[in-house]
Amino acid sequence: MADDAEPPELSLTGALNLGGLGPVAQWLDTKAAHEIAEELTRLNPVQSAMVWRMLPRDTALEIFEELDSFQQQQLLSGMRDQAFSEIVEEMDPDDRARLLGEAPAGFVRRVLAGLSHKERNMTASLLGFPEGSVGRVMSPEVVTVSESTKISDVLDVVRRKGSDAETIDLLAIVDRSRKLVGVVGLSHVVLGDPDLNVGEIADHGAPTIDVTEDAEKAARLVQETNRLGLMVVDSENRVLGVLTVDDALEVIEAADTEDIARQAGALPSTGHYLSDSVMRLARLRVFWLAILMSAATITVWVMGLFESALAEITALALFIPLLVGTGGNIAAQAATSAVRAVAVGEVRPGDAWRVAWRESRVGLLLGVVLGAIAFGAGWWVAGLAVAFTVGLSIVLLAVWATTVGSTMPLAAQALKIDPAVISVPLVTTLVDTSGLLIYFLVAGLILSI
Repeated sequence: MADDAEPPELSLTGALNLGGLGPVAQWLDTKAAHEIAEELTRLNPVQSAMVWRMLPRDTALEIFEELDSFQQQQLLSGMRDQAFSEIVEEMDPDDRARLLGEAPAGFVRRVLAGLSHKERNMTASLLGFPEGSVGRVMSPEVVTVSESTKISDVLDVVRRKGSDAETIDLLAIVDRSRKLVGVVGLSHVVLGDPDLNVGEIADHGAPTIDVTEDAEKAARLVQETNRLGLMVVDSENRVLGVLTVDDALEVIEAADTEDIARQAGALPSTGHYLSDSVMRLARLRVFWLAILMSAATITVWVMGLFESALAEITALALFIPLLVGTGGNIAAQAATSAVRAVAVGEVRPGDAWRVAWRESRVGLLLGVVLGAIAFGAGWWVAGLAVAFTVGLSIVLLAVWATTVGSTMPLAAQALKIDPAVISVPLVTTLVDTSGLLIYFLVAGLILSI
């Protein structure tokens, strides 16, 4: 039976290790663009450049668009001027703007110098919008149709304008002054009465987004409304572009990746994990670790304040790791839930009291269960008095931890700070310190020390 087992599938790295171009070409012929892009991220720059030169032009562009901005920069930096210009000219304007928004100034100048006048102007206009706004990630290439156009003539407009557009599934219906009056899907045009004007079947209540609005907010709106995209407009309701669902998903993925990094106490990375150098990974992590370690020194100060209590009843020291660990875990759970609720718009800063009341009751229930377990452990190890101290401290700490963990992200949002920045690591550090204060104050009351 073992002889019938299929051999493991060969990776691109494995094909390169076999030597020669034949195995690599054979591997490339059997893989889709997204699979090749994923494997390219696992190669060093020399190997990536060699594989890139083996790809057909159309396939190469499709693969290039699957890569993140950091890897696109790496590939482009190793190309000659002609190949470089061909790739950047064929990119969609929004993808090009995203690439240049994270690139060094010299690289930006090289890209802009290699673009045609039309593409350069579109790219420059996107880069002119505030960083983080939907204007930076929208596509300016959108099909607009006059509201007085007969449905029978709309397809002619789509054929004429559609080759340059980001999508033809979503059409912007405008009036004579080019102000948006509604949106219509291509399927409605195909199935609509050809004698009607397209303005009569347009969705006049379709949501739109201002060009200076936050990109993540716009992307979440696309997700929440289950639409193919949103029209992006200026202050006078003129159509400037469209945020398509695929671009919205990329924005959400980037925002979620950033939140995960910040919740872990690290600066977010824009590159692929395997492409980042060891030095870069360490640099992204050390900043917040140093801040959190500095904040944790307050714990040492608290321990010093109650040194005499610890000397009098040494059994108290045995349960400090249990208390600190439990409090941190409870706070981390509450903070993570709150950050997620803030991100998807389920709660707002105005809900702080409601969230605090809700989470404090959750904390009480958790504290009763965990406190009972801690009471049993304390009784077994150090006697009844210490057991009461530990159990009651866990109950109070659980209420405090859930309240702090759930409300700090809301406070951060109210102060226009990314909630993820002060979530799990900072909350757990705060709860560790305050948890010791609670523990020693309870010990003083129960043990009279």
